[in-house]
Amino acid sequence: MNNYPHPIIAREGWPFLAISVVLSLAATFWCAVWSIPLWIISLFVLQFFRDPGRTPPTQANAVISAADGKVIVVEKAWDEYLQRDALKISVFMNVFNVHSNRSPVDGTVEKRWYNPGQFFNAALAKASAENERNALWIKTTTGQDVTCVQIAGLVARRILCYVEPGAALHRGQRYGFIRFGSRVDIYLPLTASPKVTLGEKVTAGSTILAEL
Repeated sequence: MNNYPHPIIAREGWPFLAISVVLSLAATFWCAVWSIPLWIISLFVLQFFRDPGRTPPTQANAVISAADGKVIVVEKAWDEYLQRDALKISVFMNVFNVHSNRSPVDGTVEKRWYNPGQFFNAALAKASAENERNALWIKTTTGQDVTCVQIAGLVARRILCYVEPGAALHRGQRYGFIRFGSRVDIYLPLTASPKVTLGEKVTAGSTILAEL
């Protein structure tokens, strides 16, 4: 799977943007004043689905952020997917962040899990276990195991993942999208060294979360 060639607006947003712009134009012809709220909505849709290109770091042992947002967890935790103790780093995305998800490492997708669930606020600890989520087990080119979990949020109602087991991923490669507020958990071997702190703002495809 090659890096997703796209303009600045993510393809997932094209239908939403088209509908909002058409409605705004129609309202403008009817009554310019009453069209203002619709144009504001169109601007919100435009900013939500923006998807700028990113250049990942070349550092071989770097684990980069899979999502834009704020670091809300850096701790030892149980990886339910690979049944191991792990270093867990979680990034919370609000509605103003870019919502494309990118591979944190170079490697091969070994397995994918999808779990239907609830839609609690993604910033809450229970979201990792109870919300709708999609997880990838990625085996890095150096043989390390990384688990990357997309988690739906309070208003998010659609997790999109475009890779299946056997797919080769490159660090920073776009592999999925979550609509309207969400979270991504990364589980790493306990030997990994975290490079971010709680509350730090990170950028998908470029910020180094940890070193393996």
